[in-house]
Amino acid sequence: QVKLVESGGGSVQAGGSVRLSCAASQLDIEYYSMGWFRQAPGRAREGVVCINTSGRSTYYVDSVKGRFTVSRDAAKDMVYLQMNNLEPDDTAVYYCKADGIAVHYWGQGTQVTVSS
Repeated sequence: QVKLVESGGGSVQAGGSVRLSCAASQLDIEYYSMGWFRQAPGRAREGVVCINTSGRSTYYVDSVKGRFTVSRDAAKDMVYLQMNNLEPDDTAVYYCKADGIAVHYWGQGTQVTVSS
């Protein structure tokens, strides 16, 4: 059974950093574009960043550009999101997603809370 498991969330003060990890099992992420999404209370889920299969192409939502960095390790089937200079508006549940040609998978999410 394919699983994506996020970890690394927690509580941090504004200006701090958090590194999220997404571990894929029964899934060779080499063949999937990977993305991080987030959902804050009362708001729709939004895409934060995506990274293509090779890792050479990334797209960041404007609000996180210059602060967040995505990376992937195909050998370990892992995806990471380094989040620096966090702001209270970054508070949300963060989800990992794997996108294939005709299929996609979601993780269960990890909470990140940024206090001012």
